[in-house]
Amino acid sequence: MDLRKLKKLIDLTQESGISELEVTEGEEKVRIVKYPASVPQAVFSPVPAIPAAVAATPLPADSNAGAQPEAPELPPGHVLKSPMVGTFYRASAPGADPMVDIGQTVKVGDKLCIIEAMKLMNEIESDAAGTIKAVLVENAQPVEFGQPLFVIG
Repeated sequence: MDLRKLKKLIDLTQESGISELEVTEGEEKVRIVKYPASVPQAVFSPVPAIPAAVAATPLPADSNAGAQPEAPELPPGHVLKSPMVGTFYRASAPGADPMVDIGQTVKVGDKLCIIEAMKLMNEIESDAAGTIKAVLVENAQPVEFGQPLFVIG
């Protein structure tokens, strides 16, 4: 595909309301994706190298080099874990009240939070009845699969 055709496709994408264009011509394939201005783009910066003098510094003999970091103490009760990787939200919309608060009684199937994964909002339901004893994740923070979210007592 020649550069004039490519330039024309880019111009058409910019002028139109489409956000993505894919053209296949023979064995050549071009995909043009336009991101809206409201979507923040990630900016990556290189990680500085650790100076050799710092990296080679031995640890003091009395340090706990082999010790595992202590897990935070959780209140007794059922721990609801994240079923997926994504971004944790306590409310259904920015500025809205949280779906649940500490001390609130919930039953099986009640909506507790939302986890955004791949631009899909997934409502997470309680799998146990009881009282919310702890919320273990801050709003709008990333969560991992199996990470504890709530303690229900």
